[in-house]
Amino acid sequence: MPRVYYTPDDKEVEIKSDETILRASLQSAISHAHACGGNARCSTCRVLILDGLEYCVPPNERERALAERLHFSPEMRLACQTTITGNVRLRRLVLDDEDEELTSQLGVQAAPGPVGEEKRLAILFADIRGFTPFAEALPPYDVVHVLNRYFHQVGQAITASGGHIDNYIGDGIMALFGLEDPKGAALQATRAGLDMLEAVARLRPYLKSIYTKSFQIGIGIHYGEVVVGAIGAPGRKRVTAIGDAVNFASRIESANKQAGTALLISDDTYAQVKDRVRVGKTIRVQVPGKTGEHTLYEIIGMAEAEN
Repeated sequence: MPRVYYTPDDKEVEIKSDETILRASLQSAISHAHACGGNARCSTCRVLILDGLEYCVPPNERERALAERLHFSPEMRLACQTTITGNVRLRRLVLDDEDEELTSQLGVQAAPGPVGEEKRLAILFADIRGFTPFAEALPPYDVVHVLNRYFHQVGQAITASGGHIDNYIGDGIMALFGLEDPKGAALQATRAGLDMLEAVARLRPYLKSIYTKSFQIGIGIHYGEVVVGAIGAPGRKRVTAIGDAVNFASRIESANKQAGTALLISDDTYAQVKDRVRVGKTIRVQVPGKTGEHTLYEIIGMAEAEN
């Protein structure tokens, strides 16, 4: 009979050809979470197949529906639905009551989203230059009003180019491109960055007419590998990206200050868009948290074919 090796349990059990992984777990006294009773209505029994994926019977309709909803990678399987034809090594992903609370989709507050997958995305950071001195003389209502007007304008530029606004951080904004389809993500982010600069330029006369002063923004873009998942406490989760590429994008945005530029992109981003953009400065900088020097490109417009 086929055998299943469980981690982190460090236990191996035999399994019948018509027996699910979950049933084999329970019969072998492995405490395998299954909040919905093994009916493919939650994902608390999910396992990561480390070896032997080819011996897992393809997902049935119920497992496939939940996997699509939660953006499972092929190696992520529901133990309550999966049977095997050969030896498999796996890792249980829900190990205790707190894990079960965090991962159950049965609660009314649960929000579907990816449980954790690697993707190549374009990450955009933007920050207002000199917002503190701009805002310190304004009443609190006006500060909030200006920020909301700014976020509305640049938000339209982001979404029009296929981006997803990930987070607002004070007067900063983080956006992701390529969540649904990574093809063209770097170009979408670059085009959005230019449109954001134009949006701020259109906003500037409004600000000067009311407050006699305005502001500028800096934008940084990096195209790289991130981990995407639904992060947060139960009922308050949101899809976001984490990883070194996110930190690098933030550092690129900050580099605008020393370079005297408004929109900088990384070398990885430039490799994706070099035939579609017009470049101003090319600079070499040391980025905090990264070794060596890195080449960054100032983007001043799209190539003529784009206009």
